[in-house]
Amino acid sequence: MTDSPRSIAEIDKTLPSGADQERFSGYGVMGMPFASGHYLAFRHFPASSVGAGYDSVWHRDPAGEWVIYSSVSPEASCARYFGSALEDARVEHISVTWTGPSAFTVEVRDRLVWNLELGRSAATAAMTGLGRMLPAALWRRPAVLSLMSRVAGPALGVGRVRLSGTSPNGQWFLANPRMLWTVENSGARIDGIDLGPAGPLAEQARLGDFWLPQRGMFVVGEAYFEQYDAARHQAARPGS
Repeated sequence: MTDSPRSIAEIDKTLPSGADQERFSGYGVMGMPFASGHYLAFRHFPASSVGAGYDSVWHRDPAGEWVIYSSVSPEASCARYFGSALEDARVEHISVTWTGPSAFTVEVRDRLVWNLELGRSAATAAMTGLGRMLPAALWRRPAVLSLMSRVAGPALGVGRVRLSGTSPNGQWFLANPRMLWTVENSGARIDGIDLGPAGPLAEQARLGDFWLPQRGMFVVGEAYFEQYDAARHQAARPGS
């Protein structure tokens, strides 16, 4: 494929249909483990059905405590679904700068700097081809996503994968990674400390039914969640 991650990522994203679901469209790093025990993930969702588009960075420290930084309030970002599993959810300025066709930098104010270079493997090319051909209706079927999950884990070498399930706050989710690239090189610093080389965690991390990959993966796609109900679902802010 001749399209670069940058050219695809910069195309304006529109929301998929589904008025009875909460929907997001964009791109991000599904997850990136470091041999030091740190873990990072990133979401850029310019299209959101629950508010303004936003960026978010997820960080897990070696002790297993998660913090999500978002450019909008926790109630309108990833913490809406994952807040109960977090140590904290903070609003911060987040910038994304593409430095080449397959390279970009994510910064969280003066706290975090994360440089990434993307590549393509036979497995990501095959799954991207499948994602482009699969009818939209099949992407909404949990049985189809379950089958794709079982194939994707071994094919991509990322450990266990679940593209549907229940988030920590109680809402069901469907993840639609339509296009994939590998993270070939990654370096990050938090509060001036280098996180060290990439490498799988001793035990694969998960938040609810959402398993974080054991190698860096960049995706373009959509995510769907059950509509928030304060009577049944936990709050976005940890401990509230």
